Amino acid sequence: MTKVRVKSDEPFEKALRRFKKKCNKEGLMQRLKEIKHYEKPSEQRRRKLAKAIARNSMQDE
Repeated sequence: MTKVRVKSDEPFEKALRRFKKKCNKEGLMQRLKEIKHYEKPSEQRRRKLAKAIARNSMQDE
């Protein structure tokens, strides 16, 4: 479970921004999207291949 402690002098918007960033880093929203609807195995392979290609092109730079 993702937790963010709000400091006494910290605005709520800033704490919310930190929470969203932490959720993205943990991949929480992506996991919810995966669970939300069925993805065919061919779509999974295509998505993973595109992710691997993007990751490899970033390493080359």
